[in-house]
Amino acid sequence: MSSGEKAVILHTNYTMRKFIFFTAVGTFLLVGFISVKAQKNADNKTKKILYFNPEVEPDIEEIKEPTNLAFFSAVSDNFSGRKNKILRAEVQIPFDSIEKQTITDYCVNNDADFAVVPKVRYFKVGIGKYVFSNQVVVSMKLFDAGGNLVTETDYDTYRKNMRLLGSTENSIKIGTDGAIKGILKKLRKLKSGAGAEL
Repeated sequence: MSSGEKAVILHTNYTMRKFIFFTAVGTFLLVGFISVKAQKNADNKTKKILYFNPEVEPDIEEIKEPTNLAFFSAVSDNFSGRKNKILRAEVQIPFDSIEKQTITDYCVNNDADFAVVPKVRYFKVGIGKYVFSNQVVVSMKLFDAGGNLVTETDYDTYRKNMRLLGSTENSIKIGTDGAIKGILKKLRKLKSGAGAEL
């Protein structure tokens, strides 16, 4: 073998090593970049929150639909600027007797990460038939997809705002907004331990 052939073989060998080295480094960087991006996407995943129709107290049919409209109007207003997706179940679940399996089934069927069971309680004013005050207490229980209670809160529009005037619809919106903020505040406290974020 002549010295020229040896030089060509050495050059080819050197070029092949460079090619393999840069291919390996490029592959390593690409895999690292993709895994970091996937982890970031998992952390920033849009959470799906399933809201049930609120239980209305007292149980009078005529006030349920206006209550639902005001409640869900406040929910959609509150979450319009957030990255979460709101789902609505046209079902009312009793606030004080919630079954874990029911929550789990609804979350699985709707691909939801969390479920909120709300209640709107009107104040009765006067004697005899119901005469309603414009004040309400909005209560919420937040469950994870496994049906476990994460946190709960309530918001009394009279005690928190000392509101005497205004419409009942506006009180429901204020109460709903206050209850959502209460849930988020409690979640921030639990976040470090539970890892649940809304």
